[in-house]
Amino acid sequence: MRVPFTGRAKRPKIKTPDDAMTLMEHLGELRTRIMRVVLAVVIGIIVIMALYDHVLNFLLHPYHELCKSKPAGFCDASLYTLGPLEGLTTRLSVSTYGGIILALPVILWQIWRFVVPALHAKEKKYAIPFVFSSVLLFLLGAAIAYLTLEKSLEFLIAWSGTDVRATFQVSKYISLVGLMVAAFGIGFEFPVLLVFLQIVGVLQPQTLKKQWRYAIMIIFVIAAVITPSGDPYSMLALAIPMSIFYVFSVFIGYFIQRRKRKAAAAT
Repeated sequence: MRVPFTGRAKRPKIKTPDDAMTLMEHLGELRTRIMRVVLAVVIGIIVIMALYDHVLNFLLHPYHELCKSKPAGFCDASLYTLGPLEGLTTRLSVSTYGGIILALPVILWQIWRFVVPALHAKEKKYAIPFVFSSVLLFLLGAAIAYLTLEKSLEFLIAWSGTDVRATFQVSKYISLVGLMVAAFGIGFEFPVLLVFLQIVGVLQPQTLKKQWRYAIMIIFVIAAVITPSGDPYSMLALAIPMSIFYVFSVFIGYFIQRRKRKAAAAT
């Protein structure tokens, strides 16, 4: 007797952390999330590739403004390629960086959806706020990195010496901009991580408040290490907001803790 084909088997719905998935189901879920992320990144890369000239001019703007504001001989506003493949690799780098940024909402959403089965229902409701705040903070960090780029370049060129005229390769310049954006964007995700750890109970706001001196010191050390340019302007532009976010995270932790206590008292 033939069994009628009913279509592709549906993935099991995970409602609570106790609804365990098998290893194969975890791998299938992970593969689906990765494929969606890759597709979003590829679409972002194609969009940036089509707008490459406009994006490149936008990235070069701080350097051009710096060269215009300084005496002749301080820097050369033109960038150069030193190999036949450098133009192609630079275009691919810019498109890849831009594609990842455009696909960031999809990437964060897929990561959250993969983590959701391990969370309780009360924790799952934070999905949209977490994804929205993560994207917003990353873009804020990228914007600050872009705004401090001119000062960073001025500091780095000045340290080369008075008789040295700066002439940059386009690939090295794009690499510096990309690393700056990544460092600031990831650094600005710091409060999201702290709030998430407080929601799931790994950290308590009392602990963060008690250890704030050590935390601020560690923040400044991390900012000095991960800032690609190594200049004091970028370090302060990253460390000061991260310190402010740390304080906000503590207040948010107290607020979440108070809500949990009220909910527990009501039940």
